[in-house]
Amino acid sequence: MSSSRLFVLIPCAGSGHRAGHAQSPQPKQYRRLAGAPMVAHTLEAFRALNGRFAGIALVVAPEDRDVDAALPLFPLQDEHLLRVGGVTRAASVRNGLLALRQKGAGAHDWVLVHDAARCLVTPSQIEALIAACEHDAVGGLLAHRLADTLKVSTADSRVAQTLPRADKWLAQTPQMFRIGMLLDALERAGDAVTDEAGAIEAVGLTPLLVPGSAQNFKVTYPEDFALAEALLLARKKVMA
Repeated sequence: MSSSRLFVLIPCAGSGHRAGHAQSPQPKQYRRLAGAPMVAHTLEAFRALNGRFAGIALVVAPEDRDVDAALPLFPLQDEHLLRVGGVTRAASVRNGLLALRQKGAGAHDWVLVHDAARCLVTPSQIEALIAACEHDAVGGLLAHRLADTLKVSTADSRVAQTLPRADKWLAQTPQMFRIGMLLDALERAGDAVTDEAGAIEAVGLTPLLVPGSAQNFKVTYPEDFALAEALLLARKKVMA
């Protein structure tokens, strides 16, 4: 429907334990990269599409005490800081969607759910997802075709099987679905699903795969921070 609006929901309630706490006790989304907290780079990609979204929401844990220092200017106009994060990602997204509904978002409006730790997403990638999905019956997600050979391991880290890669994709974010559809899917699928597309699939629907970029990776492990910072600094040099 032409009257449907676009919202952004960024779950930001995780502890980032796989990133390691030796370098910083802060959750990884607040660690500084290229002069700013990681989540600030994430937000900037959506803010760059000025006027495109009816609202941008950041979902943090109720006890989060780092967000105010990391993002002193958040929220701005049409932005929302939602202290409703849950124990799992699925719970945080579900709680965030319910909060958006309370703030006036409609069931038929679209939401783009994006990982706070995917700080290298670009405005052009976001626009490509919107263009591909805004007239789709289901919605979809950015994804990247698998280039590497995929192995299945045994319990003792030996190769059990090699899988064909021709039809394999790495799921990325944003993932774009109707708010009402996604809420229903998450409530039915439960907290075990690790992304929104998985919840949509669980109710029998088939999300659209929209080609993304290898650079839109999720900063997860300690070695990812140096790579993400190098790419952010390289982009700054190109823009200078």
